[in-house]
Amino acid sequence: MAERRVNVGWAEGLHARPASVFVRAATASGVPVTIAKAGGDPVNARSMLAVLSLGAQGGDEVVLTCDAEGADVALDRLAKLVAEGLEELPETV
Repeated sequence: MAERRVNVGWAEGLHARPASVFVRAATASGVPVTIAKAGGDPVNARSMLAVLSLGAQGGDEVVLTCDAEGADVALDRLAKLVAEGLEELPETV
């Protein structure tokens, strides 16, 4: 299973707009991805309610996991999005 550990780069954490950006990117990845706060239970990264329920704050470590084909590429892109607090997923990553 592929895994990436990153710190949330959005100052406000994974709430409202940042969570929406992340969920859209996770859905667009085309593979099943989970996200968890370090040491917590993983949730479906494609579910807005599940991502919001994490309560991830800026600077918190989150763990992204995926065991599908193409997981490394998808997780690299999502990890960059989360770590850098980007507003949109870069096409070139």
